[in-house]
Amino acid sequence: MSEGIVVVAYDDAWPAIFAEVGVRLRREIGDTAQRIDHIGSTAVIGLDAKPIVDIQISVASFEPLDAFRAPIERAGFIHRPDNPERTKRYFRERPGERRTHIHVRRAGSFSEQFSLLFREFLRSHPDHAQKYAELKRRLAKQYSSPEQRSDYVEAKTPFIWHTIHLAAEWAQSTGWEPPLSDC
Repeated sequence: MSEGIVVVAYDDAWPAIFAEVGVRLRREIGDTAQRIDHIGSTAVIGLDAKPIVDIQISVASFEPLDAFRAPIERAGFIHRPDNPERTKRYFRERPGERRTHIHVRRAGSFSEQFSLLFREFLRSHPDHAQKYAELKRRLAKQYSSPEQRSDYVEAKTPFIWHTIHLAAEWAQSTGWEPPLSDC
């Protein structure tokens, strides 16, 4: 059975967990991955989050699928072909292992850039990141059962789109470009 939404205080171990998995993924996938990045809330120092490390792998193309599927599976993750998002390919940890979500996206795509810009904006704006943490904690209490997971995600959406609007303005005013790949 799936657990409910749990938001915890930032854990200093999250970057090290990403680094260990990122190195393993890089070793397996090689240059097929143009980037391997720690994304999501666990990638923002000090941000409360669900204790799930999200990793984005950027590839030139989704075809052939085995160019990245087989190496990611060798690194210990299971392909989830039933993922409804058409702009990514999705992998999860094996049963009993630490929760990790792998999001494979096309390099330069909107969804790839969205994740990087959102992360960098929150890293650069700790007050805004704190507002996001407060919202997540409140919503985790409101939508506490596993059946309410989609309600939790949907309730965060207006804040996320407001943040990406602010982030786009920030990017324009600073000339932001994605930093070097994390791995």
